Amino acid sequence: MSTGPTPTTNLPVVPESHRDLTRLLTASLATVMPDDSIQVTAIAFHFDEASGMFQISLNDVRQKARNLRRNPAATLFLIDPENKYRTLEVRAEARLEPDPDFRFAAFAGTRYGHDFHDLDAPGQTRSKVTFVPRRIVATDITPG
Repeated sequence: MSTGPTPTTNLPVVPESHRDLTRLLTASLATVMPDDSIQVTAIAFHFDEASGMFQISLNDVRQKARNLRRNPAATLFLIDPENKYRTLEVRAEARLEPDPDFRFAAFAGTRYGHDFHDLDAPGQTRSKVTFVPRRIVATDITPG
């Protein structure tokens, strides 16, 4: 299921050497708090193969959603669980779109065995967040 914008030639892409990391179950997401400090949270994510972009389902009352609405700068950071020397950093601009029928929440949650909307209190809303990459840094400093 393609759920985001299509890539353009000027957007950075995840290199083939690190594509396997796009299948991990969690990434660290860093956003900017109102006082300019950094907030980092482990998040579940979806990597859209067609667009080459990472996406998440986010409850709109959470601090992360408030941070991204105020300042869309974000970084996703993935660490290879088999080799701590291989990492992928995605510096991006977050684009939030309402998910009023929770369709994306249900889709994104299939990898994790549940609909993410199940985690919400009654009356809460969700957004689909697409991370448009500005820079991608693939690192492998494996010794020897």
